[in-house]
Amino acid sequence: MSERQLRIGLPKGSLQNSTVELFRKAGFSVSVDERAYSPDLGDPELWGVLLRAQELPLYIDHGVLDCGLTGYDWILERGVDLVEVSDLIYAKGGMRPYRWVLAVHESSDIHGVQDLQGKRIATELVDVTRRWLAEHGVEAEVEFSWGATEAKCPDLVDAVIEGTETGSTLRANNLRIIDTLFESCTKFVANRDAWADAWKRAKIETISLLLNAALAAETKVGLKMNAREADLPAVIAALPALKNPTVSPLANGGEPWVAVETIVDTAIVKDLIPALKAAGAQGIIEYPLTKVVV
Repeated sequence: MSERQLRIGLPKGSLQNSTVELFRKAGFSVSVDERAYSPDLGDPELWGVLLRAQELPLYIDHGVLDCGLTGYDWILERGVDLVEVSDLIYAKGGMRPYRWVLAVHESSDIHGVQDLQGKRIATELVDVTRRWLAEHGVEAEVEFSWGATEAKCPDLVDAVIEGTETGSTLRANNLRIIDTLFESCTKFVANRDAWADAWKRAKIETISLLLNAALAAETKVGLKMNAREADLPAVIAALPALKNPTVSPLANGGEPWVAVETIVDTAIVKDLIPALKAAGAQGIIEYPLTKVVV
């Protein structure tokens, strides 16, 4: 066991699989025993634990853990003061932040926050909701929901405040969104004492760099191609603006040729490759990326 060790918390539950996969892409050989709560991260300087995202902010704030991944929503709910090292925009359904919204049954006469006066609201974010209502001068009964929040409206409560990525579950339960409180994402956070420790901070910053590099690679691919030197201006013009490709001369006894290599967004590749071919590029190769350090 390493003399120095960083204690890191990872979210258990809906984010567990995507978090483990992210760490693997970042270069950590994560091994998870479904019957245990302490995953092997393949690094003797790291000790990890799987806990609910709701619990992690307090354990990190109290110094039981040095750092961890949790939601911005649970940081707000717990009211803790943590170092926000980086945002990690990923979720169980894809790479996007999610929203905490106010929703009511489609037949409800509630159309805004002021209509909540004297109403009953179910949510997991009780303190956040109470603060939000107070900011709008509204008094309402806020009750903690243990789950299936969307199913409680309208028979048990007048409205719900719930987290959603797409809104599909709310719509499936005949609810309509009438306001958004805030957007949330997973954050890599640290205890302030750990952040003040030079060794721990360096370790935390390294982990953050690798995680963000793996996330950046999710939406990009590499492209390689050859082109006649005479066609190079047209090939470069076909590439997205602000991209600086690497251009290298190729050994050739006849007409001068160059090799061109660049990184582009995955979303544009299907349109970009035909345009590059038309501009004179040949031998175009698309390849996946594991990390992009910016």
